[in-house]
Amino acid sequence: MAAEKLRDLSQPIDVPLLDATVAAFYGTGSKEERNAADQILRDLQNNPDMWLQVMHILQNAKNLNTKFFALQVLEGVIKYRWNALPVEQRDGMKNFISDVIVQLSSNEASFRAERLYVNKLNIILVQILKHEWPARWRSFIPDLVSAAKTSETICENCMAILKLLSEEVFDFSRGEMTQQKIKELKQSLNSEFQLIHELCLYVLSASQRAELIRATLSTLHAFLSWIPLGYIFESPLLETLLNFFPVPAYRNLTLQCLTEVAALQFGNYYDVQYVKMYNIFMVQLQGILQPTTNIPEAYAQGSSEEQAFIQNLALFFTSFYKVHIRILESTQENIASLLIGLEYLINISYVDDTEVFKVCLDYWNSLVSELFEPHRSLDNPAAAAAMMGIQLPALIPGMVDGHGSQLLQRRQLYAGPMSKLRMLMICRMAKPEEVLIVEDENGNIVRETLKDNDVLVQYKIMRETLIYLSHLDHDDTEKQMLRKLSKQLSGEDWTWNNLNTLCWAIGSISGSMMEEQENRFLVMVIRDLLNLCEITKGKDNKAVIASNIMYVVGQYPRFLRAHWKFLKTVVNKLFEFMHETHPGVQDMACDTFLKIVQKCKRKFVITQVGENEPFVSELLTGLPITIADLEPHQIHSFYESVGHMIQAESDAQKRDEFLQRLMKLPNQKWMEIIGQAHQNVDFLKDQDVIRTVLNILQTNTSVASSLGTYFLPQISLIFLDMLNVYRMYSELISKSITDGGPFASKTSYVKLLRSVKRETLKLIETFLDKAEDQPQIGKQFVPPMMDPVLGDYARNVPDARESEVLSLFATIVNKYKAAMIEDVPRIFEAVFQCTLEMITKNFEDYPEHRLKFFSLLRAIATHCFPALICLSSQQLKLVMDSIIWAFRHTERNIAETGLNLLLEMLKKFQGSEFCNQFYRSYFLTIEQEIFAVLTDTFHKPGFKLHVLVLQHLFCLLETGALTEPLWDVTTSPYPYSSNAVFVREFTIKLLSTSFPNMTAAEVTQFVNGLFESTNDLSTFKNHIRDFLIQSKEFSAQDNKDLYAEEAAAQRERERQRMLSIPGLIAPSELQDEMVDS
Repeated sequence: MAAEKLRDLSQPIDVPLLDATVAAFYGTGSKEERNAADQILRDLQNNPDMWLQVMHILQNAKNLNTKFFALQVLEGVIKYRWNALPVEQRDGMKNFISDVIVQLSSNEASFRAERLYVNKLNIILVQILKHEWPARWRSFIPDLVSAAKTSETICENCMAILKLLSEEVFDFSRGEMTQQKIKELKQSLNSEFQLIHELCLYVLSASQRAELIRATLSTLHAFLSWIPLGYIFESPLLETLLNFFPVPAYRNLTLQCLTEVAALQFGNYYDVQYVKMYNIFMVQLQGILQPTTNIPEAYAQGSSEEQAFIQNLALFFTSFYKVHIRILESTQENIASLLIGLEYLINISYVDDTEVFKVCLDYWNSLVSELFEPHRSLDNPAAAAAMMGIQLPALIPGMVDGHGSQLLQRRQLYAGPMSKLRMLMICRMAKPEEVLIVEDENGNIVRETLKDNDVLVQYKIMRETLIYLSHLDHDDTEKQMLRKLSKQLSGEDWTWNNLNTLCWAIGSISGSMMEEQENRFLVMVIRDLLNLCEITKGKDNKAVIASNIMYVVGQYPRFLRAHWKFLKTVVNKLFEFMHETHPGVQDMACDTFLKIVQKCKRKFVITQVGENEPFVSELLTGLPITIADLEPHQIHSFYESVGHMIQAESDAQKRDEFLQRLMKLPNQKWMEIIGQAHQNVDFLKDQDVIRTVLNILQTNTSVASSLGTYFLPQISLIFLDMLNVYRMYSELISKSITDGGPFASKTSYVKLLRSVKRETLKLIETFLDKAEDQPQIGKQFVPPMMDPVLGDYARNVPDARESEVLSLFATIVNKYKAAMIEDVPRIFEAVFQCTLEMITKNFEDYPEHRLKFFSLLRAIATHCFPALICLSSQQLKLVMDSIIWAFRHTERNIAETGLNLLLEMLKKFQGSEFCNQFYRSYFLTIEQEIFAVLTDTFHKPGFKLHVLVLQHLFCLLETGALTEPLWDVTTSPYPYSSNAVFVREFTIKLLSTSFPNMTAAEVTQFVNGLFESTNDLSTFKNHIRDFLIQSKEFSAQDNKDLYAEEAAAQRERERQRMLSIPGLIAPSELQDEMVDS
């Protein structure tokens, strides 16, 4: 093939031939031609000398894609090898690119025709600038500005370059450049901004060309967030922008620029200018968009430009108010124009567009929390009462001090908009997670299939906003909700959506009112909803109302605990819904039942006034009828709920009697099956029987999960029979797989048998995990399992081994801790070698076994460490290899389990008498392997743990815990003065060979830095972060995982804040041991 000669780069490349090859790659020829072209282009791209041909190609290529190919090669060199090139090659390339850009953008025709190519050249130029400017290309900005003044098209392109430069330095730099470099570029841009500023103003005042003006506005938009403030407020810039705002062609770009100015945060130095800007803006806006306009309707019918305008308007108002709303609260006329602005924003909030709504919602949330916050600091009771919307008798004069009265005035000022905002929140409330019944796109009511995360996030923010609004004025909140509900009843406002959003809003403010008011409010709400359910006809309508009743009652456990009559009515209503076959209704009824029982369990086991027996007893009598129409998974949930009730009974005799009555149905069936099996063991092989066994075990697991220790009498009843069934099914599985080959494990019969084994293990694990820490329970249940469970695991073929065996024994070791030491050798013997063989062949097979195997090892390392020391050195090597194998894994949870286990082992060995021996064998291997995963970009989520392991290793050198040398004394030509000196040298060597693109000085500086900061984790961590970014491997990626720990700390602070405000964390989610006697 002729194209082969392209590979020879010793003479100038044959450009027409390269054009043809690129054309073949993008062409419609045969697959073979495309593959051959692809191979040649790849080889060229990987050839380190290819970039020297770039100028020649760009000058002679006819095909645009060929030019792009050449620029791609160049971009790689600039990113990774630029600083290593000789000066004359760098300067030659820099001048060549600049010349091509000037040449193409100096005349209108070529500039428009070659627009894509010019854009790519601009990007390349900015990549070069990141290395060259300011140090090696001082005159860049002055050169650029003087070129811009020579022609309008060059000027337009210069604007594009400046915009790219600003974005690179200020927006995309985190994780791309080191902190030092970013700082240097920002200072250069700031100091040279004078020239750019003059150029922009000159264009905006003198030019008539629309494209140039748009380019300039768009560049300004990129600059406004960081330029020195004097350039904005002490020059004609703001006036110029406000003059452009009414012109339709520039309206959106100007509005974006004004939004940037509005968002600037610094003291109050320019307040006067801000007030002036806002007032001029409002006058102009009312000319463009009448205050009376129906904005949602206008948006729905508008062009994309007009829709963008509304979106930008929302951004402008929210940015301005977030920072400067207080300066508009000073005089009457400012307040008037502030209220008009808020009115606009409320109307925009009704626009049916998620993005627009998110912008508005985000601001409303911050405004109401700002209005609410001061309440909590008001120590003065009367003021506090007035703020909380509780009307005390006429306030005693002088009781509200200056600070309090200011707050009250501010609240008065916003009372009108806040009332409208409550209506908005009620009308647009997002769907909470518990609601499973939704309207599909054809208008039918169906069960939800997928959770929509965006909606859940939106619900959280709206809920928080509505809770603040409720605290600001409980009476108004209650009035608006009840008024809207009465319109549902009278039918004048009845739609599914209206009822849904209203009920979701009612449920979401649970916990924010005083108990007395909440009780009064809820009595009316629940009564109205139950009435609505009676008077409304139609299956779909009933399903919607049912889902709303269930959602609301599930949110108010405090109310239900205080009102037994309501609680009983509600639970009976749920039992009614359990017979309603409309999709989703039964599921929701079972979920709500579980939720209510968890919060009110005591209520069901005491005999209430006017009753003859506790409710639980009545329920157990009617149980077969209640669950008659439920699916198996719903029945399991129902059994779990009743388990919670029984658990609340303190009298052991009654408790056991209730448990016996609850398990009557499954136990009868179980005894029947076991009885039949004693006569003929083949009875157990029937598929329907296997299904029944599985169902009975799942029912037991559900009850065990809610009853805990009190499940003992029930599990003792079936335990030994269950192990026999387990053993028998296990032999059946092994036989099927041995006879039927590897595909037998995929048959439905084998899968069903395995489900029974898994459920058995899950039942035992659930019980042992939930049972209180009573050693005799361990002694009763662990020994009988040794052979049927552990022995069986070892005997089975790999495909028939259940990973749950590993997690069961991990639970047992975590539970009974050191008491298990003598059993560890048995566990090791059964699972160790055979599991390792399964998981060390590759990274893919048996993912479940991997994770659970490392969890088991971690449990043993934590609680039974002496047992690990008894391993032979071959076995310990296997353990260490498997740990390294684990943290090399790209599956995040396996890697994390491996790293946690490694840390556990390192700490335990450091304190043992085998410290020197262990670290002599493994110190360097671990260090090398951790650096490998730390720097390969596939393991970023493990960053925090990688850092901890390295810190542990480096600290170990400082503490003097190691008394013997880590280096090999026999082969090392000369002794090192200490382990620290040896490891420092080893690390420098290791990193220099791994990162040939970094200089020896950079690597040495990094390693010295590590040794200096070993005792200060945050410095140590930042040091490693900077190194990763500098190593260039990480430069073009999303590096947020390197900052994950800081984000987690922020989340915990947020939770503490939410706990301090009533209602912000829903009462149904609080882990309270409810005193519901």
